Amino acid sequence: MSTRDITTLLAQLRAVRDLTNTEIQVAETRIAQARTEAVRRELSENADNARARAEAIESAIRELGGVPALIGPFIGRAAAAVKAMGEQAQPFDEALLGDLTLEHQILDRARYIKALATTAQRSDVVALAERLITAHSATVDWLSTVLAEEALGGPAALRRTPLQAASGTIVKLATIPVTWSARGLDRALDTFRSTPPALSELLARGARVGDVAVKTLTASRDAALETAEQVTRREGADGTADALHSFRTATGVLESRELPIGDYDDLNVSQAVAAIKELTDPADVRAVIAYEETNKNRHGVVSAAQTRLAAIAQDVTGLN
Repeated sequence: MSTRDITTLLAQLRAVRDLTNTEIQVAETRIAQARTEAVRRELSENADNARARAEAIESAIRELGGVPALIGPFIGRAAAAVKAMGEQAQPFDEALLGDLTLEHQILDRARYIKALATTAQRSDVVALAERLITAHSATVDWLSTVLAEEALGGPAALRRTPLQAASGTIVKLATIPVTWSARGLDRALDTFRSTPPALSELLARGARVGDVAVKTLTASRDAALETAEQVTRREGADGTADALHSFRTATGVLESRELPIGDYDDLNVSQAVAAIKELTDPADVRAVIAYEETNKNRHGVVSAAQTRLAAIAQDVTGLN
């Protein structure tokens, strides 16, 4: 093996090591955004596995006569910290695309390392490269699925941070075409204004008398949203009505009769899971997840619905 081969191989291994240290920090920051305990465990395991890969890469560097890293992990932490701060002002999908770019960098370099190691007849490094390729191919598929779930309306495996949610909303508001009629929108606003008692008054009462008034406020808000949806749809403002229905779906305030599964409230966990597996429309799955989380919050049902949504997302992206 020539000195040039060693130099090139070492340079690539060092690059992947530094990127892996960044990956570790990113995985740890994502743990706080996990929607479920299962996703939280998966992200924790990913961080642990990344640490093991970083150690294996470091060992390969030493075997090739390279100098062990002294500041590599610190560079990775700094890069991840900068990435995390930047993401606070990004829409959620852009943050995930950044994660996907990082994974593709490592994956592509791992493939290059395998080719270099094959040429240099270093079977130990070939085996390490294959390990990296397998791990990062799986992560690329997982992130692609999460992105597809986001595109289908979620809820994805990861939650938005408050700033990501706000920035995503701003982007949507800036790009939604104003297609509904002025009359339909006015009628919707009138419905909100005329819903007794006034929402602002109920809010003030809620601050004074506690949970009862707050629950009354919530019920009044939900009724107002449902009425507003009916009014705008009757007036032909389907764009507004669809937006209101989407909001009601996302916040879990649909009535059980509006769910895509009949007699939903009467189903036990096994029955609900079986019914969810038959759903094919991501909007239907989202409606069930939001309703379940807001009402019964049965973890087995929520997990099954999220698994179903992930399967639909994988079908859409061709990952199955």
